[in-house]
Amino acid sequence: MIPQEYLDWEEKQPIKYGYMNSQVLAMTGGTIPYNEISLNLATALKAQMRGKGCKVLMADAKLGVSGKRPFYYPDVMVTCDQRDRRATKIIYHPCLVVEDFVLEEVGEY
Repeated sequence: MIPQEYLDWEEKQPIKYGYMNSQVLAMTGGTIPYNEISLNLATALKAQMRGKGCKVLMADAKLGVSGKRPFYYPDVMVTCDQRDRRATKIIYHPCLVVEDFVLEEVGEY
């Protein structure tokens, strides 16, 4: 599947999917503590970014990465780039990307 096929296909799906190395990956839900960590971080970043022309976005905002063009949904990201100002579906120029994880998961990699 090429990137544009993924983007067209994913819009019609009932759940979110990431895209990396031409593979489609289901994005599963997290736990309540996991969600609280992400929300607390996003809230703190939002307060720091106020008045600076930046957007703080959470898990439903898609990130498009250059190169082989993977797409995924980080837990929190910040963009201050003018090119992302009018984005409605995909952020391409973030200045911060945060992926929260559970320590037990790290051992698997």
